[in-house]
Amino acid sequence: MTDEEAAVTMVHGKVKWFDSVKGFGFILSDEGGSDILLHANVLRNFGQSSVADGALISVSVQMTPRGVQAVEVHRIEPPPGAAFPLGEESGEATSDEISSRPLEAARVKWFDKGKGFGFANVFGRPEDVFIHIEVLRLSGFADLSPGEAVCLRIIEGKRGRMAVQVVSWEAATREPIEVTA
Repeated sequence: MTDEEAAVTMVHGKVKWFDSVKGFGFILSDEGGSDILLHANVLRNFGQSSVADGALISVSVQMTPRGVQAVEVHRIEPPPGAAFPLGEESGEATSDEISSRPLEAARVKWFDKGKGFGFANVFGRPEDVFIHIEVLRLSGFADLSPGEAVCLRIIEGKRGRMAVQVVSWEAATREPIEVTA
């Protein structure tokens, strides 16, 4: 491998698509150029098993004999212009309004992408938290796995607690934020 191939650079872009079953997807760089391969292992090292199409992403990339590949994910943000649903009665909120809510540490109980929803358990609380697929997508995820550790921003809805944002456990612990248990 040449020195040029070994050089690692930071790239900001948007997820073109990602398929967790295939184990890879592609990123479109803000600078243009060829698609950047995003392998599932690189995404898992960031603490997520999936990422939503259109999510904004910052990665370190490296040129390889097979093309440009992401080697580390630094940040994932929801697709631009997303308004988070706050439930039937509450309307929508901006990402700033959502980020003012505390993060609560949780573990995914189950999530069914086909049904479009699932549930998580917040540590130290008996009731389940409802997670809708649209909230998941707007949070930058495409799917969740049972047992996966996440942090949730939650509201009280008509039928109980519901997530309005999902943050990967690893991303939440990297940032200078307070995580409530």
